[in-house]
Amino acid sequence: MADAPPPELFGLLNATDPAAREAAWEAFVGVHSRLLLHVARSIGRDYDAAMDAYAYLLEQLRAGDYHRLHAYAADGRSKFTTWLVVVARRLCLDHHRRHYGRLRSDAPDGQEAHAARRRLQDLIAAELDLTPEPSGDAHQSLEEGERRATLEAVLNALTPRDRLVLKLRYEDDLSAREIAGLLGLPTPFHVYRRLNALLEELRGTLRDRGLDGTTV
Repeated sequence: MADAPPPELFGLLNATDPAAREAAWEAFVGVHSRLLLHVARSIGRDYDAAMDAYAYLLEQLRAGDYHRLHAYAADGRSKFTTWLVVVARRLCLDHHRRHYGRLRSDAPDGQEAHAARRRLQDLIAAELDLTPEPSGDAHQSLEEGERRATLEAVLNALTPRDRLVLKLRYEDDLSAREIAGLLGLPTPFHVYRRLNALLEELRGTLRDRGLDGTTV
């Protein structure tokens, strides 16, 4: 797992003049547009709503001299992209609620459980570099649904304890020390070791099913 900011983020936050900062912002968006579009589409009700959410997302990431991006701390616990998914989802949800009201999945019922599964899928996909490339292909939504179904099936095949480890780390953003305390593990090292093993297991299983970072 990364223990330093990615170069496109470092360059953006350390640019010293307006021209350099603008170029660095364009480079940052170029690297992460696929991920940000994926999040916007997962929240938006249709194409226009998703594009509105994407534009809002970029505006908010840029606001206040990139103050949201300055909040990222590279601590070795997860990739920057995983952190970015969490931030992007919160911004897109805020945009959706302002324009369309609360999502149905906000209700405390089976829809909330479904939304929670989708959140975890998005976070794991970001951690494994499985977010799809944007395109105008008419079959893209179907292909994305198939990818999501495959990832959901693989996650469901894990033991409840392993799914909980992933949820606590990636969805709840708990530290390894906090997870160790909750699950009764001896040290944070045991949490990191299990997380790394789980990610490798997921990566291998998804590759066997034809889903990896080179095919999405």
